[in-house]
Amino acid sequence: MWDGFANGKGGFTDGPYEIQNPEDPFKDNFYKYGFNPEVGSVGIPVAATIRATMPREGWQIPLFKKLPNGYTEEVPNPIWQYHKYLPYSKPGKVHDQIELYGTPEDLDDFCLKAQLVNYIQYRALLEGWTSRMWSKYTGVLIWKTQNPWTGLRGQFYDHLLDQTAGFFGCRCAAEPIHVQLNLATYFIEVVNTTAEELSNVAIEASVWDLEGACPYYKVFDKLSLPPKKVVSISEMKYPKSKNPKPVFFLLLKLYHVSNYSIVSRNFYWLHVSGGDYKLLEPYRNKRIPLKITSKTFIKGSSYEVEMKVLNKSKKPDPKTLTYKNNFAVRKDDSDFDMTSLKPIPDTRTDLKQPTGLFQRLYRQFSRESDGLRVAEINGSDGGVAFFLNFSVHGAKLEHEEGEDSRILPVHYSDNYFSLVPGEEMSIKISFKVPPGVSPRVTLRGWNYHHGVHTVL
Repeated sequence: MWDGFANGKGGFTDGPYEIQNPEDPFKDNFYKYGFNPEVGSVGIPVAATIRATMPREGWQIPLFKKLPNGYTEEVPNPIWQYHKYLPYSKPGKVHDQIELYGTPEDLDDFCLKAQLVNYIQYRALLEGWTSRMWSKYTGVLIWKTQNPWTGLRGQFYDHLLDQTAGFFGCRCAAEPIHVQLNLATYFIEVVNTTAEELSNVAIEASVWDLEGACPYYKVFDKLSLPPKKVVSISEMKYPKSKNPKPVFFLLLKLYHVSNYSIVSRNFYWLHVSGGDYKLLEPYRNKRIPLKITSKTFIKGSSYEVEMKVLNKSKKPDPKTLTYKNNFAVRKDDSDFDMTSLKPIPDTRTDLKQPTGLFQRLYRQFSRESDGLRVAEINGSDGGVAFFLNFSVHGAKLEHEEGEDSRILPVHYSDNYFSLVPGEEMSIKISFKVPPGVSPRVTLRGWNYHHGVHTVL
């Protein structure tokens, strides 16, 4: 079966299937052969899936056991062990990647931090492979995209068909034309897997700190990208600057010089060598203002929602070229024929926003204008709106503990995304609703953890 793979004589190795240091896939010793028929990683789903799947005793998160060598061993509950939980640490080789963000407090905190790690792990896995495509590697197959049962490892979407953040990290890295950061060398690279040269393009690299400032900004212009090649552009030198921040964000945009349309966009959260992400914990209290404009189309039981999300915090540097993500090539996830659809007004006047702590911290309101629905989440802080994700639910607001209100499956053009100050992104959401159910779209995020923000 495997003749022709690896050494060409049927001899091969597969894997690894466990947690990795994000920089490891970029290193020469990560994998011996050119083609890997199976490689995988972690895959914890969101907390709602755990609660919908397991009894209450299965909601207990792993214990974090400190070892004499400085590493952490995760000790999962028996139900997680039965469901083949794959830890986010490998004592002696990989420090616990969830613990880098601080020890999780409960199931929601654990699963959210796990999504951060899922995104990084699978993006690094694919970007490391494409970084050496055509020079060392020829291809790779992911094991596995989806569990046939309620497993807790190696999956892009769970058995209820809800995507993990790893799905979107992988899809980001698998773009036909992709700008990326080599995590081993910190060189900016562009991968062109197409058969055509891409010319007259530029790369905008900007670093954003936790205060909303932009301490590093550079444009690499007059670029030509040959087909079927990986081009190393330049080193991203911010970590070597005089006083780099311990935790920072990096936004890379590859765009056409002629009209600034985006070919590839890639957003990283990074820490200095030997550091961690624990400063992101107090960053949760930042109040980053958002404006969400939506338009809904319906055809029978099928819905398609076009969302535009704007980070309204002040732009600190007017020289930045590409605030809006006007993508040159859009990749749709559905077979919707938009010409056959008609926009529908929102008639759910009986729905009330949930009250609670976040109502005192934010003022959220919505209105309609020219067929568009506008929702705003107010805040007075500037900075990156970090790790935003949409989800679709039944319109019922009150649910018993553990009850799953999600409508699944849902196709998102992107999710688990972040926006720098002044930046706007369009997201397309498509789904089908069960008979008699009215959908609502909610937004959560690292800076929006005080409650569920209903935006449609």
